[in-house]
Amino acid sequence: MPTLKTYKTEAIVLKHIDLGEADRILTLYTPNQGKLRAVARGVRRMKSRLGGHVEPLINCSLMLSHGRALEVVSQGQTIESFLPIRNDLKLTVQALYLVELTDAFTSERIENYSVYKLLLDSLRLLAKVRNAEILFRYFELQLLGYVGYEPQLYKCLNCKATIEPVQNFFSTSGGGILCPNCAHTEPVVKPISVDALKVVRLLQRGDFITANRLRLSADLSRELERIMQGYIRYLLEREIKSTRFRDRLKREDTEIAADLGKF
Repeated sequence: MPTLKTYKTEAIVLKHIDLGEADRILTLYTPNQGKLRAVARGVRRMKSRLGGHVEPLINCSLMLSHGRALEVVSQGQTIESFLPIRNDLKLTVQALYLVELTDAFTSERIENYSVYKLLLDSLRLLAKVRNAEILFRYFELQLLGYVGYEPQLYKCLNCKATIEPVQNFFSTSGGGILCPNCAHTEPVVKPISVDALKVVRLLQRGDFITANRLRLSADLSRELERIMQGYIRYLLEREIKSTRFRDRLKREDTEIAADLGKF
């Protein structure tokens, strides 16, 4: 069957870069073709009909055609604009973390509907959840599983023994848990508490409705973040840029809360 030159698809706009005087190259994540790059011609002109439909963090319906190197956008319509996110700086930064992770862990034109659904659902939840940190950890673990980097949390990476409910160790290079007797077999390990391991297992195997009921102490939340960020950093061999903005916003929130407590 010959490939159609023009086709319609839903997409989440991950990012864009300017091209020439009026065009933009979009990075899209689609349900059936995975990540695509497409050029939107004339989109930066004031009279462009596409402009408002292909901004980052928008879920849209697009008409695309095959170009030599990139797809070409001919039509677009917003499906969900996620206005509560786009109108709030903190939520925008948090959403950018989700799309940056998706971009970093996926390759072009590899279909993965589960990743698309995870990102779409997470953007829908972001403005509603009580604790965004739980959503981040859930998203990270689910995404890693969908792209082939699911950490081993039930058996020791070295001796294969079932992990006991004691302080164990997480190996970023091994991608999973080492029991206390085998912690020395990997060069870089981080201790992981019994409670942290329970939470990570729940986030890996459970659904978000259950995960969102969790009440995490500040110390446990920080422990989970350190473990997951270390693993992600190892896999990507770089930092996720948006984490710097997230950390800055968290520091500012802490400072504001401290100042309010003085009154």
